[in-house]
Amino acid sequence: MKLKDRVAVVTGASGVLCSEMVRALADEGCKLALLNRHAEAAEALKASLAAQGHRDVIVTSGDVLDRSSLERARDRVLGEWGRIDILVNGAGGNNPAGTTKVEQLEKDTPKAEGFFGLDLAAFEGINRLNLMGTVIPSQVFGEAMVGKGGSILNVSSMNATQPLTKVGGYSAAKASVENFTRWLAVHLAKVGIRVNAVSPGFFITEQNRFLMMEADGKTPTARGRKVLAKTPMGRFGDAKDLRGATVFLCSDEASFITGIVIPVDGGFLAYSGV
Repeated sequence: MKLKDRVAVVTGASGVLCSEMVRALADEGCKLALLNRHAEAAEALKASLAAQGHRDVIVTSGDVLDRSSLERARDRVLGEWGRIDILVNGAGGNNPAGTTKVEQLEKDTPKAEGFFGLDLAAFEGINRLNLMGTVIPSQVFGEAMVGKGGSILNVSSMNATQPLTKVGGYSAAKASVENFTRWLAVHLAKVGIRVNAVSPGFFITEQNRFLMMEADGKTPTARGRKVLAKTPMGRFGDAKDLRGATVFLCSDEASFITGIVIPVDGGFLAYSGV
């Protein structure tokens, strides 16, 4: 119970990865505010948590790009529990429309399949969702932590450090999230707020399934096989693999740690492929 009675707000709470991060926080004693654009999915997660004995859970609808909805959510959390100790910025993701069809441009590559045919509206939307979807909640919920202490945990990606082919928009967005994590950690250090991030390697989610797995949901695509070949542990991540890093960075065990990014990647970044 490393986080007993701490109050945690989690954006994008019902996602494949974030829902497991939520469970990890609940198991360590957190009171939880699940923030989702679609309250139905968060309500289902709340019901599942209740079945496991976790009763201090509220659901609040909110859009991480809509400041007023976040302010309403913050006020509800403060009205319920009087404080906010942890913010997990889990909302984010990719968009197939902002992804190139080919890994590299060749002389005979059709324009529509490469960078020059990229949907810039989708590219901008990916960057806005991931970066501003981290900045705005940090401003709204982080303000309640000033002088009282707290932990902000952002969600980055392998793409931030090692840009992947096809997903240029997502790679740029997560690189921005990591840079912002370090900047905010310095900015808030003297008011008692720590800011860190986890950087998941390759986990199968709704955003990347079309790239990693064939239609049968079991067979890796050619791209998926490349990922596995460069992952020393030889497998995709399981959502439960994020639990340890999440709890550690949000707990007092990390009280002198701020501005870092912990890769949870099965060794992907450490391996050159040779």
